[in-house]
Amino acid sequence: MGRQGAHVIVVGNEKGGSGKSTTAFHLAIYLSYQGHRVATIDADSRQQTFTHYVRNRRSWAKEKGLAVPTPRHFHLPSAWGDSVKENQKAEFDVFRRSVTEVEDNVDFLVIDTPGFDTNLTRLAHCMADTLLTPVNDSLIDLNVLARIDPSGDGPVEASHYSRLVQRARAERLNMDGKTIDWVLVRNRISMLASRNAKQVHATMERIAERFGCRVADGIAERMIFRSLFATGMTVFDPLDGDSMGGPSSVSHITARNEYRDLVAAMHLPIIKPKADLPAEPLLLSA
Repeated sequence: MGRQGAHVIVVGNEKGGSGKSTTAFHLAIYLSYQGHRVATIDADSRQQTFTHYVRNRRSWAKEKGLAVPTPRHFHLPSAWGDSVKENQKAEFDVFRRSVTEVEDNVDFLVIDTPGFDTNLTRLAHCMADTLLTPVNDSLIDLNVLARIDPSGDGPVEASHYSRLVQRARAERLNMDGKTIDWVLVRNRISMLASRNAKQVHATMERIAERFGCRVADGIAERMIFRSLFATGMTVFDPLDGDSMGGPSSVSHITARNEYRDLVAAMHLPIIKPKADLPAEPLLLSA
């Protein structure tokens, strides 16, 4: 499935609870505020967290009269027929139609994937220009990437998700001669320095060297992300207490800066980034 047009960002990790949907949604909204045309795809037909984010945002914006950017969104259902071959064909067709519909009309396509290996997961990874993998700040969570040598000399062998990425990279190279820029990001980092945090960072650096990916500065553990889900708002939206569903805080501003730093580390083709984001709610015209 060759293509041109939109830069495709896939957020993937075969570990549930790593913050993929929150990260994907914040990236999409940030890029929208930067003036880019953005579309989104939810490939997780079971949990649909990304889709719920979008629905919550649309409902909240309508209720409060807010003119906040919301990307064009697609949810991809899984096929449940008796034939695996027919199921995969049906999923490929709906995936291809969604991508084809927007790829030449948007600047960025952000795809959220489930925390397990599916046909849609593999299709999405093969499409990625940038693959972002959030990893919780834990050595246990790093096991999804590599089996770690207890001596600290580095990863011993690729785990199941790294092997999936390696296959996707090979298929992408055969498809159009391009590669996938794979970026690891530490997520839910503790505010307090610890021996575990240092071990996690050092191990991620070794994994990156082994598998040809990069490590970006991460996102700290913050309650604000949980509280924003119900309204579909993000840390990039107006700082008005009513529009956000509660008062803003220093945590809000710090989280915004962390995501800005993450986007900068991803080296995305952002032509003219805007320095400022709206500080007051924008009211819909009558």
